[in-house]
Amino acid sequence: MQKINIAIAEDQHLFRESLHALLLSEKRFDVVMKEENGLLFLEKLKTADELPHIALIDLNMPGMNGIELTKILQDDFPGINVIILSSYTQDRIIGKTISSGACAYLNKNCDADELFTAIDAVYKNGLYLTREVLRSVQAASGQTKNFTLLENRMSQITKREKEILQLICQEYNNAEIAEKLFLSIRTVEGHRNNLLLKSECRNTAGLVLFAIKHGIVDFPFL
Repeated sequence: MQKINIAIAEDQHLFRESLHALLLSEKRFDVVMKEENGLLFLEKLKTADELPHIALIDLNMPGMNGIELTKILQDDFPGINVIILSSYTQDRIIGKTISSGACAYLNKNCDADELFTAIDAVYKNGLYLTREVLRSVQAASGQTKNFTLLENRMSQITKREKEILQLICQEYNNAEIAEKLFLSIRTVEGHRNNLLLKSECRNTAGLVLFAIKHGIVDFPFL
């Protein structure tokens, strides 16, 4: 069984150790590193023999907060998917977190089942956004200020790409999209890459944010 390698960046000792123990209770998870702040986390990554698939990152850390760390990981370690852990519930903060490149946002009060579900979803699909988080992202996004830029981007997105973007927003992975639309996985991957280029997004969460901000796809539950 392929294990999911997980790294932890959390400044509160008790929470960090409790999270570590909780993750190790599941055989499919392996905690490959844990650090108390973003600076130490980055230093450890530079010399790591094995990079994590997923990083669980506290939003509020001294020296370098979770958003700053997420942005650096996006640039230097794009293969690491970030799940932010926080006690904040403000739309602005949640929206900024997803904009920075995080694939999921979890409240620290969530239970173990939701944490495990989020990890599995992010590992499989690169995304886990609850209805509450989606609503916060929508509320924080507002209207785009550059309508000319939006029109140019929208004119480049094809009907098929919009179909695929809708399914991406519903957390379908490439294989599931290919089966649903009777396409090859390679074709779906090509459309996904085109969407990333045209929207100037870096990952799946960015595509969802782009779709919400510009009203490209339907979110019936929002």
